[in-house]
Amino acid sequence: MKNQSNTSTSAQAKKSETNRSIIIIGALFFIFGFVTWLNSVLVPYLKIACELNNFQSYFVVSAFYISYLVMALPSAKILKSTGFKKGMSVGLLVMAVGALIFVPAAYSRTYGLFLLGLFVLGTGLAILQTAANPYITILGPIESAAKRISIMGICNKIAGTLAPLVLGAIVFKNTETLVEELKVMDVAQKATVLNELSERVVVPYLIMMGVLILLAVMIYFSSLPEIDTDSEDEDLAKTNSNKTSIFQFPHLLLGTLAMFFYVGVEVIAGDTVISYAASQGIPLIDAKVFTSYTLGAMIIGYIIGISTIPKYISQEKALRVSAIIGIIFGLGAIFTDGFVSVLFISLLGLGNAMVWPAIWPMSIAGLGRFTKIGSSFLIMAIAGGAILPPLYGYLADIVNPQNAYWIVIPCYAFIFFFASKGYKIRTN
Repeated sequence: MKNQSNTSTSAQAKKSETNRSIIIIGALFFIFGFVTWLNSVLVPYLKIACELNNFQSYFVVSAFYISYLVMALPSAKILKSTGFKKGMSVGLLVMAVGALIFVPAAYSRTYGLFLLGLFVLGTGLAILQTAANPYITILGPIESAAKRISIMGICNKIAGTLAPLVLGAIVFKNTETLVEELKVMDVAQKATVLNELSERVVVPYLIMMGVLILLAVMIYFSSLPEIDTDSEDEDLAKTNSNKTSIFQFPHLLLGTLAMFFYVGVEVIAGDTVISYAASQGIPLIDAKVFTSYTLGAMIIGYIIGISTIPKYISQEKALRVSAIIGIIFGLGAIFTDGFVSVLFISLLGLGNAMVWPAIWPMSIAGLGRFTKIGSSFLIMAIAGGAILPPLYGYLADIVNPQNAYWIVIPCYAFIFFFASKGYKIRTN
């Protein structure tokens, strides 16, 4: 009886520790979402403030997401020396530096400095994501990982829903009138007005810097436990005994490509919808809500995932359904017009919700001692958000913003392939 009591107490203590860890990581995912989805406002905002075309404006997204490609492998090395917890603090401090760069960028109205600030913010997020995603995946049973990641997704997307509303209310104030007035201003007047517009981001990003530094300190001194991913259980060690390279895990490589396409279409859905709504005749001050609709749809998708995985539906089947929804809504946006077409883009969030939570556990399953490097591959795939949105912008310039959405269809088709067959391929 005494042994049973000790076992029960130990199980309760472990569950309590796990719940505390989930809350802490949830706070980090909130930060991920808030910082990431500010880009949906920065794209049209900097297009006006720095006098850019569609193609140029989407370099906002490229500068942010390309950092994941550049910094993912260095992030894995950082985590190998610091561990997960200290690595997360380092990531938050790097993000604080990125937020600070926005101050001189705004005062000088220098697009290159804005892009540098976004790159540094993305670098910090690359470190955080490389740590947080495998951490929450490994924190419990692999078959319910998509459920835990869905909880993180809700934290992420609630922040992402708030971010464009908060920043949009600040930077888009009176912009419709301003854009018309700029057309008849002389060079000196235009410079003065655009400088004032550029400086609207100074206070929000200074506040963000302070919050990031505070969180870095809190994480460093938190009770977050360390997780050892370098050791393997006996069966897994036997299976991986002949593996010497990460390239010997085809399901990870296919999952990385699926993640590349997924992040690309997720960013297209969230970061182009405001500009697309404006092209459909909807004023910017009203259009700012559509990114929040996108993220709201994702939250609904996450709630469905939490309620059904793995009790009623496997994470593999959930991924297949998500890909099909993406194809249907993508075609809906292309073949309708006005508010309905814009709404279909926002509803892509419903299809996107379960893709990230499902791809992660399906891709890193069985990696064992290769988990950190495998996770960095998936983080590198976030570069899809750097490459596909500017390609969308290019197509929008040479064709039109609506038909440019054809780019999402083959992306969802590959995700469907990975969910059906790709994840099962475990040997070269």
